[in-house]
Amino acid sequence: MLMRFDPFRDVDQVVRQLWGGAVAAVPMDAYRVGDDVVADFDLPGVEPESIELTVDGSVLTVSAERRFSPDESAEILVAERPHGRWTRRVQLGNSLDTEHVEAHYEDGVLTVRIPLAAHAKPRKVAISTGEKPSALVAGAAA
Repeated sequence: MLMRFDPFRDVDQVVRQLWGGAVAAVPMDAYRVGDDVVADFDLPGVEPESIELTVDGSVLTVSAERRFSPDESAEILVAERPHGRWTRRVQLGNSLDTEHVEAHYEDGVLTVRIPLAAHAKPRKVAISTGEKPSALVAGAAA
């Protein structure tokens, strides 16, 4: 389904530390619902038009930006909320159908739904009776 080891996340954290970025990684929950894998990404305060979602091979990338633009006359007293550009990359397994990804953004949560590929879905295998097919007989003799 989804790969638990994400080398891109480690690289993102190192780059942020080196260049002084204070933007935290995009938190994600991933779970399976029927024949779909669903991933929820927290993107609070992000304008929908700043979100970019791409699939390149087996890598799903979510990118978004939250801007901090107070009025010019404002005197900033505390600025703790993260702002800037966020990127999260998720390594997808080959059992997912990356051609049919769907996404929806509501209340600061981006929900991405990826169906299982046809070859990964459980399927019923017919059982024959009577004389064995030649392939089974040949396989038993080997």
